[in-house]
Amino acid sequence: MEFDKELDARGLNCPLPILRTKKALSEMSSGQVLRVVATDPGAVRDFEAFARQTGNTLLESSDANKEFAFLLRRK
Repeated sequence: MEFDKELDARGLNCPLPILRTKKALSEMSSGQVLRVVATDPGAVRDFEAFARQTGNTLLESSDANKEFAFLLRRK
């Protein structure tokens, strides 16, 4: 899937990936897609909760080689 912006949150622990995602999304227009790459194992749960609480759409999440990728559409 295509995305408009990418955020590298590898090596950051909770809550930094979410905080940086929130900042990145605030700089984007409604409907744009942000791709986030993180290594924190808690990120999967955190991003699901973040999407529910903020109204942004978690389009996809995947993991490979202990890295997690998320696609979020800004509300």
